Amino acid sequence: MWHRVATPLVQRWVTVARVTCTATGMPRRLLATHALGPTAGTVTGATPRSIGCVGSWHAATARNAMTTATAVGYAHGKYEFCIDRGGTFTDIICLKPDGTLSTTKVLSENPEVYKDAALHGVRSLMGLKDSDPIPGDKIHAVKMGTTVATNALLERKGDRVLLVTNRGFKDVLRIGNQARPDIFALDIRLPELLYEAVVEVDGRHAVDGTVLTPLDLDAARTDFETAYAAGIRSIAITLMHAYRYSEFEKELGTLAHAIGFEQVSLSHETSPLMKIVARGDTTTVDAYLSPILRRYVDQVAAELGDTRLMFMQSNGGLKAAELFQGKDSILSGPAGGIVAAARTCEIAGFHKIVGFDMGGTSTDVAFYAGEYERAFETEVAGVRMRAPMMRIHTVASGGGSVLQFDGSRLRVGPESAGANPGPACYRRGGPIGVEHGVGLAVTDCNVLLGKILPEFFPKVFGPGMDQGLDAKIVRERFDEVTAQINASYSDLPDKSPLEIADGFLRIAVDHMALAVKEITMRRGIAVDDATLCSFGGAGGQHACLVADALGMKTIFMHQFSGVLSAYGMGLADIRSIREAVVEQPLSGLDGSIASTFAGLSEEATSEVVSQGVDPECIQLTLKAQMRYEGTDSALLCDWGTPAEVEDDFDRRHRQQYGFVMEGKSLVCESIAVEAVASTGSVSPATLPPALPGHSLEPLATVDAYMDSELRRTPVYQRADMQPGDKINGPAIINEPIGTVVVEPGWRCELTAMGHLVLTRVVPKTHTRAVGTDVDPITLEVFNNLFMAIAEQMGTTLQNVSYSVNIKERLDFSCALFDPNGNLIANAPHVPVHLGSMSECVKAIIAGRDGTTCPGDVYVLNAPYNGGTHIPDITVVTPVFSEDDHRDLTHSSPRTPLFWVASRGHHSEIGGITPGSMPPFSRSIEDEGILIDNFQLVDRGEFREKEVRALLVDHKYPSRNVEQNLSDLRAQIAANSAGLVEIHKAVNTYGLGVVQEYMKHVQDNAEEAVRRVITTLKDGEFTYDMDSDEDGTPFVKIKVSVDHQERCATIDFTGTAKQQPTNFNAPKAIATAAVIYVFRTLVNDRIPLNAGCLKPLNIIFPEETMINPVYPAAVVAGNVEVSQTITDCLFGALGRLAASQGTMNNFTFGNDAGVNYYETICGGAGAGPDHDGCDAVHTHMTNTRLTDPEILEFRFPLTVEKFGIRVGSGGEGKFKGGNGIEREIRFKAPLTVSMLANHRSVPPFGLEGGGPGQVGENYLVRASGDVVTMGHRGTVEVEEGDTFVIKTPGGGGFGKKTGK
Repeated sequence: MWHRVATPLVQRWVTVARVTCTATGMPRRLLATHALGPTAGTVTGATPRSIGCVGSWHAATARNAMTTATAVGYAHGKYEFCIDRGGTFTDIICLKPDGTLSTTKVLSENPEVYKDAALHGVRSLMGLKDSDPIPGDKIHAVKMGTTVATNALLERKGDRVLLVTNRGFKDVLRIGNQARPDIFALDIRLPELLYEAVVEVDGRHAVDGTVLTPLDLDAARTDFETAYAAGIRSIAITLMHAYRYSEFEKELGTLAHAIGFEQVSLSHETSPLMKIVARGDTTTVDAYLSPILRRYVDQVAAELGDTRLMFMQSNGGLKAAELFQGKDSILSGPAGGIVAAARTCEIAGFHKIVGFDMGGTSTDVAFYAGEYERAFETEVAGVRMRAPMMRIHTVASGGGSVLQFDGSRLRVGPESAGANPGPACYRRGGPIGVEHGVGLAVTDCNVLLGKILPEFFPKVFGPGMDQGLDAKIVRERFDEVTAQINASYSDLPDKSPLEIADGFLRIAVDHMALAVKEITMRRGIAVDDATLCSFGGAGGQHACLVADALGMKTIFMHQFSGVLSAYGMGLADIRSIREAVVEQPLSGLDGSIASTFAGLSEEATSEVVSQGVDPECIQLTLKAQMRYEGTDSALLCDWGTPAEVEDDFDRRHRQQYGFVMEGKSLVCESIAVEAVASTGSVSPATLPPALPGHSLEPLATVDAYMDSELRRTPVYQRADMQPGDKINGPAIINEPIGTVVVEPGWRCELTAMGHLVLTRVVPKTHTRAVGTDVDPITLEVFNNLFMAIAEQMGTTLQNVSYSVNIKERLDFSCALFDPNGNLIANAPHVPVHLGSMSECVKAIIAGRDGTTCPGDVYVLNAPYNGGTHIPDITVVTPVFSEDDHRDLTHSSPRTPLFWVASRGHHSEIGGITPGSMPPFSRSIEDEGILIDNFQLVDRGEFREKEVRALLVDHKYPSRNVEQNLSDLRAQIAANSAGLVEIHKAVNTYGLGVVQEYMKHVQDNAEEAVRRVITTLKDGEFTYDMDSDEDGTPFVKIKVSVDHQERCATIDFTGTAKQQPTNFNAPKAIATAAVIYVFRTLVNDRIPLNAGCLKPLNIIFPEETMINPVYPAAVVAGNVEVSQTITDCLFGALGRLAASQGTMNNFTFGNDAGVNYYETICGGAGAGPDHDGCDAVHTHMTNTRLTDPEILEFRFPLTVEKFGIRVGSGGEGKFKGGNGIEREIRFKAPLTVSMLANHRSVPPFGLEGGGPGQVGENYLVRASGDVVTMGHRGTVEVEEGDTFVIKTPGGGGFGKKTGK
């Protein structure tokens, strides 16, 4: 059946004229390291080397032939271009027929002047007008990286696509992993779908290849023809288990071609790996972008004639234009930069580098230490991609990042001015219209500070592209924002525009430094001994500041650093990667693996050979994705003997996670073969020695604001520098394609190869003179700093933990607290943990008053002392001075300066059922081991004997003590990471400043909540939960608002008494729900801390279901009651209709060790200005769902249906979101349990909106008999039985009017 997606894309169709490149052979690579010549943008005086072993040219021949500048390498006597079309600028390097190199940089978007930036640049470097035809016969090759496809993806401007999948799975890509991207967004916005319509086909393979239903090609033909008649010309075909059983996809592909579809993407070809969601997204991206890319390629090719045209792939290799696909283009430009950084740094003698590519829109960072790091599963623009890509981390902090002031804090980004309008100095008005924006961007900061000098900057602005940067408008706008800031902080001394600009710049630098930490330090990689390879148009302006923020002491800047990504297009190899699924234990692999490798090798080699490469010059690399059995965290390893593979895995696992699991079996998830046509070695040219008597003189001396003061700063022309010249900071080096700022304490030297190497020669002081009075710059710095500490703790916990729950489901949270236990920063991991850990810390403080020593660590999970439920174990560590922590043996009790804590969901902690989540528990003892203020570590010594006794000496002991111990150690390690980071902050700013800013960030959050309270009204709401013979739970909330004091009282009086069932929520959970609701109402990027609670007076009646007392059972309180409290509070405030109001806890297992647990999404409630979102997790949970193919592979079942439950959302002016339908047919006897809500009580609507439909759970026996279930229950299933889950829809908002 053909389904049109609810929000179709604008219909459009452009006929694609396929142009086949007729050039034969490969261009001879004429790239070398050259010296910048005296002419701006021109490179002269070097001896190029022919690079590569291509066509009929062999490496040895090339090396012998390239002896002079006009030798065989220039025999073609033609131009060669390397181009990087970025988001803001397009960079072009031209190798001219005479052997010289020239560069140019043009705006990527300048519609008033030219149609395409790349072609404009080519014409410019060839001395042509934009109206002149390009003489293609004079161009040997064009090698290009482009953001055309990336921009189309970001802006959702790709081709119209028909998605084809199995019956029952039309919504599988829409539902995805069910998580929402922003946990605090009430109007949940998921990325727009890439496909316009869906066809469900009959034809299904089981996980073992068995044909469950035959393929119905006749029905498919009818649906395909309907879509074709509607104007759709691109089709993406994704079927269950097609990664291994692809015959149905091939038949459907043949049919699509016969009907006339011009782009046919098959999932087993685009991404032959398990996981239908990621593979399906990748296939859809390919179908969506390939036509757009093809049009662009054809447009360029049409103007270049028969010129050899090649494009950079996301994996770092070049590919002929006619083979370039949409899925390979996402990181086309950034990949070129990493290739160039790696190759040029190795030549210069730097083998451990951090690539730092700062452009106008964003900054890309990557790590390289001898081999390219790749990610095989990533998310780009909200789309899951399962294809090999360079491991590049992008942060929205570039020269065009928009500056903002919200009345309290300065902010930078993530919004960008891009190329049009660009920063204010670009003479296009600047970034006007951004909320809290001040009409300025990061580049404007450098103009005001005197680091970018208009008199030395290219005059390419204005309508005629003949004007310089506009410094006047920059000064005017900084004067305006400075006046606003000084007025907001009238009790502080006024700041100057220079101080404000420097503050904005400092915030931007912190964002970029955090991006580097994300790909290095958080993966166990130290960078203090690494070299920062800085490039990109804005890299040189900020490299010293970023290096200082990371403790790095060396910076490398290639002579083409301003256009290094373009340079990388020429340095790149020809690459082809082929992959295949294995999913077998390493110990059980047989000879078939060799034949699989051979087949992949042949495919990869053939593709490279088809591009004119001599087969003898191709190198093959064999890799395998390996993981521990029972986990999902795979590592890419070198292939070899089983022992070699295991050793390599252990080495990589220890480096990234800090440990190995002795005796744990390894599974080979997939294998990959990479065929590479090496470009050979790049032989650097050296410059002649400095001339006798040479003395480098500055062009000018200017005033530039650096290191917190205005300094007289010399300006040098890089073209005037000769080898050995050294420049001490402060200084500015002007280049034709960039600006290098040498900050105080740094020295810059020109090497014999023409590169700049910057070295910190004056040790960086670790202290910053910051006052304790709040100011808008330091406030934002500390907001980011405190959150970064919590996130660093989380990364450590994830890396070091043992269990799947923590390492892969990410069911954990980390936070830091002030001396009194008030929350300072809580990384937004799991919503139900938000704010609740503070009660745990305060319980420790109260119970350990006066006895806490450095090196002590405590643990608790008591629901009556800040805990949530028994499996959530919280580890709490006091933080003292760095000196106090040095000698733990002789430490004595004292008052902590700070506290850190980590909470993780342990998959086993005793109780009456495995997994410690019993649906029918009636006391806390039934749910597992209660831990209340237990000392885990005594002055640095882990109390293992006592901990083991705690876990074993219980009526229902833990079933996996070793895993408990491993995860507890991981939590201790996470807290230690936080302790170290706090000490660093204290060393930098001083103890008094850090503690004062802990108060300031709370005050900032408090003020944001108080502002929201002024918009609220009194309200009251009672919300029933599903009841049965054991209990009648309901929640009642009354909200009283004091507008004068800007505070509110949330009173739970009248809520149902403590329940005999487990539908009881500890007070910490109710607190977390309240803080969550008020945080969502702020609708701004504020930190979540104790300040959010200060304006709120919460009344919790004792012995009620939201404040139970020992020994009440509480397991459903965490997962179900928390949702009811949230919806009830939104109802009392009149702000949001009820969401599905349940987590739909679904479990199955047996005594043989099969166990599975998931929570299932549903409909979101509508609001006063938006519909509710379909099929998404809401409010207090945001856990991910297992991919259907993985689920079928690991467990004896078949997913029959997984789709949106159309019509289940409540009616209204704004409709509630729809729930989902999930049907699972079991292939073996298992015990199935369900713990949920809203199976009898519908989610409410507001302001006349209708309620959402209630959920349903029932079992359809193989015989056809139906077994119905309520909101909780357990049933024994047999082979052939099907369990059906229909989750509730969200309530509607407002009375429905009209049709």
